[in-house]
Amino acid sequence: MPTSLHTTPYLMAQTFHALSDPIRISVIELLRHRELCVCDLSNALGISQSKLSFHLKILKQTGLVVNRQEGRWIYYSLNLCQFQILEQYLQDIRIDSPIVPITSWCN
Repeated sequence: MPTSLHTTPYLMAQTFHALSDPIRISVIELLRHRELCVCDLSNALGISQSKLSFHLKILKQTGLVVNRQEGRWIYYSLNLCQFQILEQYLQDIRIDSPIVPITSWCN
């Protein structure tokens, strides 16, 4: 697979790290449906805004989440392009692997 800026080993490791936390997965699940502000995310998850901000920062650093400001509110949404890059990365591993997987492992 050709290496691009979006699929360097370091960035892929950061992305998988960002996806390794249950709170961050919950944020992604909430943002799958619509963009939300920090207060809505905080209320839905039952965590403080400061704790949530830490997790949003990690998601933003990996490009999985983007934000926009409207007045004094900041709204967060998924960056679907970054998810497509991640999906392509995983698909390339599956397709380009010379090892044939044992089908019972995939079920």
